Amino acid sequence: MESVRQELRTKRYSLRTEKVYLGWIKSFILFNDKMHPNDMENHEIERFLNHLAVNKQVSSTTQNQAFYALIFLYRHIVCREITDLKYSLTKRDRTIPTVLTHEEALSIISHIGGKYKLIASLLDGCCLRINEALTLRIKDMNLANNTLFVFRGKGRKDRYTLLPQSLHEQINIQVAHAKKVHQKDLNEGFGLTSLPPSLIRKYNMAAKDFSWQYLFPSSTRCEHPHDGYICRHHIH
Repeated sequence: MESVRQELRTKRYSLRTEKVYLGWIKSFILFNDKMHPNDMENHEIERFLNHLAVNKQVSSTTQNQAFYALIFLYRHIVCREITDLKYSLTKRDRTIPTVLTHEEALSIISHIGGKYKLIASLLDGCCLRINEALTLRIKDMNLANNTLFVFRGKGRKDRYTLLPQSLHEQINIQVAHAKKVHQKDLNEGFGLTSLPPSLIRKYNMAAKDFSWQYLFPSSTRCEHPHDGYICRHHIH
C-alpha cells in the first residue's frame, strides 16, 4: 500500500484520487482473503468487479473507478499488464441535469445560515463548483473590481469570474472571522496555511501571510498529508 501511495504521489495524482485508489485496492485485497496482488490473476479481479456490480449494486462511475484503481496497481506496482479480462468499462447513464431557476436557488439560500449561506451564494452567484468555493483564499477576492480568482478549477485551469456586489458584506464578515482564527494560530506558534505538495519549501514563511489563508478555514489544525507540517486547511 505504501508503494502505491508513493507511486501516486510521484505521478502527481490528487490527494482525493490517492484516497479513492488506496481504498479500492484495500477492498480488493480483503475481498480475496488478503492474498497478495502478485498471486492473483484475472479471475480474482473479475470476481471483485462483478461483486461490486451484482451484490453491491454500485453506480457505473464507481465501478469504473474501482477498475482504474486495479489497473494502476498492476501496471505500476506489480508491473504486469492485465490482458484478456472478461470485463469492460461500464457506460454511464445519460441523464438530463436538473437546473434550479434563480428564484428556486434564492429560496434555498434563504433557509441557510452563517458561512454556509455565503458558500451557497458563491456557488450560485459566481458559478463555482463546491470545491472551488471551499478552496478560496483571501487573496483570490478583489472587492474593488468585483472579481474572483479561481485557482486550478475544472480541468486544472485558472480563471476569473464576476463577484456580485451584494455578497460584499457577507464576505467581509467571513474575512474577519478568518483573520481572528489566523491570529489565534499565530499567537499559539502556528499560522501556516496548507499548500499544494512541496510549495512550502518555495514560499516558506510567506505561507503565514493572511492573504494566503483560506476564506473558510477548518475548525482545527492538521498535519499536511504530504509535507508533514502543522497547518490549517479549509472546511470539508
